Amino acid sequence: MTTYKLGVLYGDGIGPEIVQSTVDVLQAAVERAEGISFEFVELPMGWSGINEYGDPVPALTKEALETCHGWIMGPHDSAAYPLEHKAKRNPSGELRHHFDLYANIRPSKTIAGIKSMVGQADLVIFRENTEGFYPDRNMYAGSGEFMVNPETALVVGVFTKKAAERIAHAAFRMALQRRKKVAIVHKANVIKLGYGLFLETCREVGKQYPAVEVEDYHIDAMTAHLVRRAKDFDVIVTTNMFGDILSDLAGELVGSLGLAPSINTNDNQAMAQAAHGSAPDIAGKNMANPVGEMLSAVMLLDWLASRHQDESLQQLARTVETAIMRTIEAGICTRDLGGTATTTEFTKAIAERL
Repeated sequence: MTTYKLGVLYGDGIGPEIVQSTVDVLQAAVERAEGISFEFVELPMGWSGINEYGDPVPALTKEALETCHGWIMGPHDSAAYPLEHKAKRNPSGELRHHFDLYANIRPSKTIAGIKSMVGQADLVIFRENTEGFYPDRNMYAGSGEFMVNPETALVVGVFTKKAAERIAHAAFRMALQRRKKVAIVHKANVIKLGYGLFLETCREVGKQYPAVEVEDYHIDAMTAHLVRRAKDFDVIVTTNMFGDILSDLAGELVGSLGLAPSINTNDNQAMAQAAHGSAPDIAGKNMANPVGEMLSAVMLLDWLASRHQDESLQQLARTVETAIMRTIEAGICTRDLGGTATTTEFTKAIAERL
């Protein structure tokens, strides 16, 4: 029996509801599997961390996550935190920075039963997760933005060859398993040194993968291409801010941001985290859509299966994914997708299909 230790961070807003649904489905699935078990470790994050420990990401949470194979993270409502906590990195940024989770992987794929604005599409965005123009996590110490006077703000973007190389390798490795196409997205025509370094480094890495077709696009053009011909793209690799924007666009184009999953990885650990926010306006109403969080957990299972060469875990991932998709295809879904199911009813329907 192989036991995988998974951290569980419920978070804020709808987080406790969608994370609990995800844990319930994983537990229902693993009870029917052979040779695998999960140890779920519940840890404070967000308001629970503030209320109990005075910190949205307490030290004990980070220490416990060090011992986990991976973890499931709910959304956070950092915009509502007290001022002293708003000045810090938000929980997601803090964990990405602390664990050097350099790759944010966000797939966008059409789902049977869900209306897509772009027809059939199946792409994955690899977002560099540690630098670029995100000033809360691109510095060893301090923040990458400051004001020289009350009317002038400066923001420092950081671009390193090391960061570009490792996200590029991750993207090209994925492309080899898919349709063998990589699109590099940048703005090297204007930000010539920063994005030029990113572009050329990705091109250099691409030469090590001769089976993969490589092309590149300016970020503004890419937004138009995604709307017009999303089906043509396979793997997209880009920087932190551009990846954040493109993945939200791609998620909405294929159905809903509420369906959009992601994982953050550092090659040794992975964090499952839906791409959407905490939706405090519907928190506690049993109407939240847990699909993004559930599919993020499926990605986590796939990542763990690959890392630990565990075929049983990979089969479990397919079982869970199939149950989710067939439930949606049968017309059982939450209100945001045009259905009538509550969060718990939807979760129960998936568990029954397992």
